[in-house]
Amino acid sequence: MMMTENDIIKISDAYNHKTMLKDLRNLKNAYPELEILNIGKSVLNRSIPAVRLGSGKKLLHFNGAFHANEWITSLLLMVFIEKCLQAAHSDQDLEGFDVPKLLAEKSVWIVPMVNPDGVDLVQNGFSTDNNPYYRLIIQANKGSTDFRHWKANIRGVDLNDQFPAFWEEEKSRRQTSGPSPMNYPGPFPLSEPEARTIADFTRENEFELVMAFHAQGEEIYWGYRELEPAYAETIVQQLVQVSGYRAVRYVDSDAGYKDWFIYKWRKPGFTVECGSGQNPLPLKQFPSIWAKAGKIMLAGLQMA
Repeated sequence: MMMTENDIIKISDAYNHKTMLKDLRNLKNAYPELEILNIGKSVLNRSIPAVRLGSGKKLLHFNGAFHANEWITSLLLMVFIEKCLQAAHSDQDLEGFDVPKLLAEKSVWIVPMVNPDGVDLVQNGFSTDNNPYYRLIIQANKGSTDFRHWKANIRGVDLNDQFPAFWEEEKSRRQTSGPSPMNYPGPFPLSEPEARTIADFTRENEFELVMAFHAQGEEIYWGYRELEPAYAETIVQQLVQVSGYRAVRYVDSDAGYKDWFIYKWRKPGFTVECGSGQNPLPLKQFPSIWAKAGKIMLAGLQMA
């Protein structure tokens, strides 16, 4: 799954919402059948696009960049989209996976960037223009204008602590009472437009399997309060086999997207922690991260 200089998606340290939109336009020009939907807007009115790969009836969902400083996951998903389109168009396998056949049987809706405002903050720093949250986030960041380690959205809410699956327990566990770079679950579940967008999109579609891509740790979280279906274990074993990642069944955590998906639908949901090191992960690691994460995406597509 090598990247070449002819690829539309370029591996760039400055990857942000604007670049993603440009890449999506270029992909649409190259592959006119590609379906792209704007499924919602961020706090600062940035679009949250979803891309559909495949034409099959069985639906899956992958997402990335719930956390701002994990923007590398947006890039991973964008590369995955392009590699699948290339394979489907040339009628070729990808890493031993029959992508043309898989995309005829299934469809995967991909939201590469759940948290565009947060990603922009991490990547471009702070702009005071038209930003009503300037004071709030400087305060939340203890006066610093270095936002490289910011995970939250622009209102200082951790979007992966926002879902109605034992949210109250998560809130008391976090002990973060107000806007923060990380770990503030918000004033109530789904208070943030980005989390609501993903929740609504999930309710509107009957996804058989979901994967939320995060960074870092090379781990796959796959269980939630013993509510996950038995066959999720078979799937995670396959994901581990192709990637060498470690499977983790339960952690002391609630209110995440995959927690809510398992809680509400009793179907397989996975949080995939890509790469290892401190976020944001250095871009020089991208090829090695992609080599493993790309296979997890393909195996997820196959196993659903």
